[in-house]
Amino acid sequence: MKARVEKLRARMDQMGFDAVLVSQPQNRRYLSGFTGSAGHLLITGRETVIATDFRYYEQSAQQAPDFRLYQATGPMEGWLPGLLAGLGGQRLGFEAADLTFHVYRTLRKAVEGLPADERPRLVATTNLVESLRAVKEPEEIAALQAAVDLGDAAFQHVAERIEPGWTEKQVAWEIEKYMREHGGDGTSFDTIVAGGAWGAMPHAYPRERPLQEGETVVIDMGVRLDGYCSDLTRTIFLGRPDDSFRKIYDVVLGAQLTAEELVRPGMTGEEAHMLAHRVIEAAGFGENFGHGLGHGVGLEIHESPRLARTSKDVLAEGMVVTIEPGVYITGWGGVRIEDMVVIEDGKARVMSRAPKIVGA
Repeated sequence: MKARVEKLRARMDQMGFDAVLVSQPQNRRYLSGFTGSAGHLLITGRETVIATDFRYYEQSAQQAPDFRLYQATGPMEGWLPGLLAGLGGQRLGFEAADLTFHVYRTLRKAVEGLPADERPRLVATTNLVESLRAVKEPEEIAALQAAVDLGDAAFQHVAERIEPGWTEKQVAWEIEKYMREHGGDGTSFDTIVAGGAWGAMPHAYPRERPLQEGETVVIDMGVRLDGYCSDLTRTIFLGRPDDSFRKIYDVVLGAQLTAEELVRPGMTGEEAHMLAHRVIEAAGFGENFGHGLGHGVGLEIHESPRLARTSKDVLAEGMVVTIEPGVYITGWGGVRIEDMVVIEDGKARVMSRAPKIVGA
C-alpha cells in the first residue's frame, strides 16, 4: 500500500494538491487495504490518516496499520473540522464524483466553520486515484485471474446442465450458488439471463419465464473474489442452432476475435472499439451494435478505461479490460460474447477460458 500512496503523492504534486480526502470505497481500499463500509482517508505529503467510526476501529488497525486512526464519532459535521485541522491555506482535493450534494455541503460548512487562517482551499478532483487503479499490479492481475477462473467454472457448470424448462431466474441462481459454494464473495453485478427475444436488451434481467427449445440464451455474469471482479458473457442455443443464429453468432465471434488479436497499448478506446465495430458493420449489423466494446475491470466491475466510440482513454500495459461486441435484433434476440483480457507484452492476453458454446 505504501507504494500506491507514493504514486498518489507524485500525482498530487503534479496537480498542485497539498492533501486529498478520499471517500470512494474502492479508492479507499486500494490505498489503505481497509474494506469497511464507512470511512475517509486523508493523504498529505507527510501523513496518512483513516477516519472511521467505532464499528471499524479494530478492523482498520488490522487492515491499514500504516494509517493513523482518527476516531470519527457522531455526525460528520462534528468530527470533520478536527480532521482538517492543520491544513490552513492548503489545496485540499475531494472526490467530486463520489460526494452527494449533502456531503459536499457538510464539507463546505466544516471548512467555513474553521478560523479563516485554518481553512483549506477545497478543490474538486475526478479520476485522481482511479487513473492509478487503471493499471494493475501483478498481484492484482493474479487476483483478477482467480475471479475469472471461478466465473468460467460457474458458467461451465451451468451450461452443461441447462435445458428447456429452466427459468431464467433458475439459471441465474445456479450460477450464484456455484460461486458461493466455491469461495466467491458473491456476484460482481446482477446476473443477466435472457432467453429468446428478451436477449435483444443488452441489460435484460432474469424472469420466471421458462427457457424454450430453439432459442438463444444470453448469459452475462461476474464473480467477486477477494474484492476483485470478473465479467463474462456467453450466448448459447437450446437445441440445434438455426441458420439465423449461426450467421449472427459468427459475425459477433469474428468481431471479438479480431479485436482481441489487434488491440494494442497506445490505442484509444475509440480505436479499439472500431476494430470490432467495422467487422459487424461490414456484415450489415452496424446499427445493431449500440454499446461500447468494453471497459476496465478491477475492484469495480466498470473502471477506466472505456472502449467505446467516444472514448479518448489510452490503453496501456497492465490494463485489464473486457472485449464484448454484440448484435441485438428486436423481436429475435441477441448475441454477445465477452472475455476479459490483460494488455501485456504489447498485445492482449485473453484471461477468460470458458468455452464459447453455441449449442446446449
